[in-house]
Amino acid sequence: MRVFVTVVDCGSQAAAALRLDLSRPVVSRYLAELEEWTGARLLHRTTRKLSLTAAGKETLPRCRQVLALSDELRTAVSAPEEAPQGLLRITVSTSFGQAQLAQAVTEFVRLHPAVAVDMVLLDRAVNLVEERIDLAIRITNDLDPNVIARRLTVCRSVVCAAPDYLRGKPALRRIEDLALHNCLTHSYYGRSVWQFERDGEPVAVAVGGNVSANEAVSLMQAARAGAGVAMLPTYLAAPLIRSGELLNVLPGAKPRDMSIYAVYASRRHMPLALRTLLDFLAQRFPPQPQWDDWPTAAPG
Repeated sequence: MRVFVTVVDCGSQAAAALRLDLSRPVVSRYLAELEEWTGARLLHRTTRKLSLTAAGKETLPRCRQVLALSDELRTAVSAPEEAPQGLLRITVSTSFGQAQLAQAVTEFVRLHPAVAVDMVLLDRAVNLVEERIDLAIRITNDLDPNVIARRLTVCRSVVCAAPDYLRGKPALRRIEDLALHNCLTHSYYGRSVWQFERDGEPVAVAVGGNVSANEAVSLMQAARAGAGVAMLPTYLAAPLIRSGELLNVLPGAKPRDMSIYAVYASRRHMPLALRTLLDFLAQRFPPQPQWDDWPTAAPG
């Protein structure tokens, strides 16, 4: 099963043989034995690539589950680790990964040199088991109730623009004034509607503009260059607001908050490295994040 999963992940028997330190004939033999045991052909083999058969698509996630149980069993019966060690794979959004998590991971591996971290920056939710992810950092208000998660902190947003853009533009005094401006929007979140809270009630404001992107770093750079008004997470925009490169154009407005979670597959027999990382992130990202400290005065 491990050979089969590795062949699928690597895309070829030769690459799998290299990763597993096996010969190509041994890899082929293991695949043949698994197909004989299941009674079905699992892979279409051509000279150019491998692809899963229908039976292979059914077998793959089950093999991953069996391998995870096998690893969990070995962890449970082995001697306790004296220090965190091993490889951890973390998935996170591009913006939070670049703005916050990369530095946190650097500090963590400095404290625990026997741990290696593989960061996978993706602006989509992934299946932790199928994609071999140990930990996912997710920013959402609609967390799947079936996942195991630990809330880390809050994600606030700010409506901001560069001083060059604001010169000669209509004044922004109320959230409804956004209709008079070129708004830079996220392809997945708020392309045409931005969410606020006013007097404890949700308020949706229609926006529009000539630039959109599927991740926040690009929108920040566009706003910084004077393209328009953007709603950005404060973990990303705060340094530019402090420096004056971006201005908080609606200091009295309150965009909808979201929560930042650490999501993982199982509480049982959690590896020490993962448990230690979770505790570290909970301390590194407290309920009231430090990045939210910036001037609140309206732009002049």
